[in-house]
Amino acid sequence: MTTFAPIAISPQGSTLRRVLAVDAATCAGMGALLTAATRPLAGLLGLPSDLLFWSGVSLFPIAVLMGRIATRPAMPRAGVGFVIAGNVGWVVGSAVVLFATSPSALGYAFVLAQAAVVGILAELEYVGLRKAG
Repeated sequence: MTTFAPIAISPQGSTLRRVLAVDAATCAGMGALLTAATRPLAGLLGLPSDLLFWSGVSLFPIAVLMGRIATRPAMPRAGVGFVIAGNVGWVVGSAVVLFATSPSALGYAFVLAQAAVVGILAELEYVGLRKAG
């Protein structure tokens, strides 16, 4: 079986599908928060408003992609792998943000917390992909 072969998983009862759906929902929610409350968050978190806004904007198409992959009758392995790689990239990018900016204590905690959630989702997706065959 190649890396690009679809994963034949029923829509009901799939942990991988549920994790991807949660990932999509958290992306959409975080995107909404970051774009709708950019200025207040920038002040509270000590992070650049442009960084917050454009990070939020980037999350909307990512959420759509994750949702689309999660709802396909046969999930594409490459698509799931792309999501996992993107999540790992987000965690690495979050670490870069901590070193490249001067966030407040709350901002530091915020960046660490969201990176931890994304890292956990990536791990759950990876485990789900491996279990799927």
